[in-house]
Amino acid sequence: MTGTMRNIALFALVGVLILLTGVLQSWNSALLILNMGLVSAMMAIGVNLQWGFAGLFNVGVMGFVALGGLATVLVSMPPVHAAWRAGGLGILAAVALGAGTIVLTIFLFRRMQPGWLRAVVLIAVLIAGFFAYRAVFDPAVAAIERINPAGTGYLGGLGLPILLAWPVGGLLAAGAAWIIGKTALGLRSDYLAIATLGIAEIIIAVMKNEDWLSRGVKNVIGLPRPVPYEIMLQRDPVFVERAAALGLDPVTGSTLFVKANYSILLLVVLLVLLWLAQMALKSPWGRMMRAIRDNETAAEAMGKDVTGRHLQIFILGSVVCGIAGAIMTTLDGQLVPTTYQPLRYTFLIWVMVIVGGSGNNFGAVLGGMLVWFLWVQVEPMGALLMKGITAGMTDGSALKSHLLEATAHMRLLTMGIVMLVVLRFSPRGLIPEK
Repeated sequence: MTGTMRNIALFALVGVLILLTGVLQSWNSALLILNMGLVSAMMAIGVNLQWGFAGLFNVGVMGFVALGGLATVLVSMPPVHAAWRAGGLGILAAVALGAGTIVLTIFLFRRMQPGWLRAVVLIAVLIAGFFAYRAVFDPAVAAIERINPAGTGYLGGLGLPILLAWPVGGLLAAGAAWIIGKTALGLRSDYLAIATLGIAEIIIAVMKNEDWLSRGVKNVIGLPRPVPYEIMLQRDPVFVERAAALGLDPVTGSTLFVKANYSILLLVVLLVLLWLAQMALKSPWGRMMRAIRDNETAAEAMGKDVTGRHLQIFILGSVVCGIAGAIMTTLDGQLVPTTYQPLRYTFLIWVMVIVGGSGNNFGAVLGGMLVWFLWVQVEPMGALLMKGITAGMTDGSALKSHLLEATAHMRLLTMGIVMLVVLRFSPRGLIPEK
């Protein structure tokens, strides 16, 4: 079997698994797996750009995904006018003070001669700026969070269409990646990993605690949608008639219709991202990135700006993760900061890239779809397996109870086994880099 036929067969296998889910379980579950698989494939492409193209070990994927989710709130939710009147200007003034302090510090650092005087002046400016910032910021935050805290208690967003939040999520992730890259990309790979993980945790901590920004752990629900609401479809006589013609009740028909619309929309976005990533890979820039990845010393000797190119690819990969994070929050219809965990939004994405094939964009897509399917389905399949194994055991026996309780751990066990098998028999992934 040629490489192309093998790759087609692997994608067909994933498609068959999703179809079997629809036949044996429900089409609602199958479409849900498909949609989240498409989003996971986007995240895998972002990580593959960083690791597969440039060898950058980013374990802060969770932070960039969370920034994409935050963008959906900032862009699409309606503004809370009472909160803006209470403290909006104070927040803007505090941001201006903070930015002014940073700009003044940089200006003085560049203009003053090195020595103890410059150090003292810079420390004094930073301390004064910090206290001035907090003096303006804290009262504004308190005023905003007092405005109907049970329902709002935050500034809200711009009230724009939520599709605009997807590129904005990429822009927020790009800004964070630029800050991280300027400070951490000169570090060794293990230090870069520590830095990205720490900054991702800081981003999540800010989202959990700054209620004025995104309601913190109170969550933001009722995000606008780019597709119709089920209740609207159920009230439409034409849709109800068409659903009945297909043998579907209005509730089931509307649910499937909405998820199918999401599937088409997400597939279009994924194909665009995949096409752009492939064009980048085949371009002279992509060949240069792989040359830098394989031998940084030789690339520097040829006059390449290794750190600058690393910054570019780090930002591009983070943009893709930010877009995927905004899309995922749109699918959920709510922003829940407590759901952003490293296991789901960093470790699992890395498993997708490794299993699919690092350095190959099609491998990243395959890994995203396949690993997500396994992540969702191994627990119910494990429950059936354990019930079959323990069917002949005495009820209440310690061994039977232990095996049935172990079903909850099937996900992690399966992911470990999948990685071991792939690394043993296909060390470069299911679709290796050419």
